[in-house]
Amino acid sequence: MKSSYLTRPFYFLWTTQTAANAADVLYIMALTVLVLDRTDSLVSAALMPLMRSGAQMLSSLIAPLLINRFKLTKLLLLSQVGQFLLFVCLAIYLQLNGEASSFVLVFALVFVMSFLDGWTTPARNALIPRLVTHEQGLLKANELLSVSDQVVQFAGWGLSGVVVAFMGAGHTLLLTVAIYGLAAVFTLGVREPANSEVESMGLSAVPSDHTSAQGASRWHGLTEGWKMIWKMPRLRVLTFMDIIDMLGGSVWVGAFTLAFVQVALGQGEEWWGFINAAYFAGTIGGGLLVLTLTRIIGNRYLGTMMIGMAGYGVLTALYALNTQPSIALIYVILMGPFAELSAINRRTLIQRSVTRLLLPKVLSAQASLLHLVFCISLLGMAGLAEYFGIVNLYLFAAGLTMLALVVGLLSLRAFRDQSAHDNVSTAS
Repeated sequence: MKSSYLTRPFYFLWTTQTAANAADVLYIMALTVLVLDRTDSLVSAALMPLMRSGAQMLSSLIAPLLINRFKLTKLLLLSQVGQFLLFVCLAIYLQLNGEASSFVLVFALVFVMSFLDGWTTPARNALIPRLVTHEQGLLKANELLSVSDQVVQFAGWGLSGVVVAFMGAGHTLLLTVAIYGLAAVFTLGVREPANSEVESMGLSAVPSDHTSAQGASRWHGLTEGWKMIWKMPRLRVLTFMDIIDMLGGSVWVGAFTLAFVQVALGQGEEWWGFINAAYFAGTIGGGLLVLTLTRIIGNRYLGTMMIGMAGYGVLTALYALNTQPSIALIYVILMGPFAELSAINRRTLIQRSVTRLLLPKVLSAQASLLHLVFCISLLGMAGLAEYFGIVNLYLFAAGLTMLALVVGLLSLRAFRDQSAHDNVSTAS
């Protein structure tokens, strides 16, 4: 794999996203500790992730309007600088007011920060095809970002607890300010290359004065991504598969894994930590494994995605039926490579399905939809767990993954037709 496949601006994007994700983990942990210490209420602490998800969903809904007016690099810079400045205000306010701080104001600032963060992921994923110079570079870029995301999640949640315990919540917030500042500085290095570099990948490209960006109504701007998902068979299928997968993916949220450890495995909270660590370690190892297989995978994104989904679904079912803690750890670790094969190749297929100007709008529509589906899934899975039991909940999640696989297999024609269209476009 030639290193030239990944451009210098991509590495800036990679760095700023890693730093921003680390800052997110630190500040969520610090604020959660602050809220629990001062209110002794789990409900109050739970409001923060709920508001973050709601703000990000709203942000994704209006992101197309911003995409029509600003370049993706400017949106990314606005998001990072805005979050940095807001967090400076938040940290100073908490330092000056201490116990007298109003959590209404704190939650309001968190909501606005999350709103700014809502268009970061769609903008990032839409920028990736523009910052690589070869088709294999696209897969490698997605793998690198996926691995760094998982490393931050895996190491971040564990280390952030140590940092908060050692430094205290207040000083941790100051450290977070510094990391957010670095993320904002690195964002300055994210620059889009010339169109010729994008076209060299064989990806569809459209002129910068495309009619969809001229004089479009606000409603058209808001709905254009949704319309593209509905009109393009491959996008429609991939989005439907994402929705089905997301419905089952919520079973790996902490409350469900803890219940499974206690009920199915008969273990205490320490094994809950082991299972969580194994899950993240598996996805990190899976991402690194996929990274080494980039040449072998080539452009066989669809087949690789199907293999990933099948393996993940089977292992989830085996995990649900198992009662031995040590075997459960093995199953969870083995899920990692299959989960990464599925997720990375599905993201790559989506990125290759539409023109580079319409891609941000499509990704924004998908992000808002998946945020909503995840919230619905959390509530629905909680109800199912109480009615059917935690073991059957994981079996149900495995069934949903296999259902998504069946949807993909039944829709192979949509992928073949789109691939033929891509080849014609490239040849012309």
